[in-house]
Amino acid sequence: MAEEKNTSRIKNEEQYEALVEKGYSKEKAARIANTPDSGEKGGKAPKYEERTKKELYKKATEIGIEGRSKMNKKELISALRNN
Repeated sequence: MAEEKNTSRIKNEEQYEALVEKGYSKEKAARIANTPDSGEKGGKAPKYEERTKKELYKKATEIGIEGRSKMNKKELISALRNN
């Protein structure tokens, strides 16, 4: 039987483990740890509250949040933060 190789797709394992320990889902922790600038401070993204509902909906679509078409802006923000 062939030996399985550990082919982790996590770019920043330390950050991933820290996020999981904080209570983030494995999916969200992996998404954050795999960003090109993972582990770096100084993010320039606007706060969710400053974005339009259309922008929030687009982000929810990218992430794959279910039920997004029926959500209002406040619900989209909550879903994005808790996914």
